[in-house]
Amino acid sequence: MPEGIKLFTGNSNRALAAEVAGCLAIHVGDATVGTFSDGEIMVRINENVRGTDTFVIQPTCAPVNHNLMELLLMIDALKRASARRITAVITYYGYARQDRKVQPRVPISAKLVADLITASGANRILTIDLHAAQIQGFFDIPVDHLYAAPVLLEYINGRHLEDIVVVSPDAGGVERARAFAKRLQASLAIIDKRREAANISEVMNVIGDVKGKNALLLDDMIDTAGTITQAVSAIREKGARRIFAACTHAVLSGPAIERLNSSELDEVIVTNTIPLDSKKQQCEKLTVLSVAPLLGEAIKRIHEESSISSLFV
Repeated sequence: MPEGIKLFTGNSNRALAAEVAGCLAIHVGDATVGTFSDGEIMVRINENVRGTDTFVIQPTCAPVNHNLMELLLMIDALKRASARRITAVITYYGYARQDRKVQPRVPISAKLVADLITASGANRILTIDLHAAQIQGFFDIPVDHLYAAPVLLEYINGRHLEDIVVVSPDAGGVERARAFAKRLQASLAIIDKRREAANISEVMNVIGDVKGKNALLLDDMIDTAGTITQAVSAIREKGARRIFAACTHAVLSGPAIERLNSSELDEVIVTNTIPLDSKKQQCEKLTVLSVAPLLGEAIKRIHEESSISSLFV
């Protein structure tokens, strides 16, 4: 790697940061990120960053508010230490589902978080699979929006499954599923779903032919796994042969692990944008793929001021 690049991380996903550093043949920067006795977060950068191109890997996953605050304070510390450019590498963007007003008198939290990150001193954002692509427009700084699709596709192609149908678990994911199906040269199906309340969904119908096929449910994230497991039941009733699920962000909150274990899913394919060590031990169906090489290549190209358009697939 060229000189002048520094990679730092908070506590949200140190394993991923170490893997990315390995891909870049550099070390993770020396920083202390802890808490005072009253719970306030304490950050100290322990090496010189003046004039350097710095990257902070910090997904804002659970505990969301704590990890977000670590990110903000690390960016501020680097700014005050005279880093030349600071790129926030947010592999999972918390609050992304609150991207619009769905009822009166509610905040647009995704926009507020974007403002906080910008105000803290970030010069650029690198992220993977935002829940809603328009969140890029919430920032007044450049956003490089990567997709984990190449990582998932490589693994699925290696499984040599025949007669695949890619299934979108709701109408909002149709564009994602269509692009994925096109690259797999597979057919497409859609779950017609009505959501009654937050984290509660009801499957209504299956649009498309899944009978006798290997079904791949594709989404950007699995949170409580209610949507995915109800979709599994729906396409199983329509005669799907084997059922797989693939997503980028394995949030897996609440009853998610229990639901996945008791479902008829053959395999749940996810990436390590969120740390999953303990959850993988609880769910044997989980296959965790690494996005470290993808992130490493993007960071290298950003540092060298070269195009990363070929990674936007």
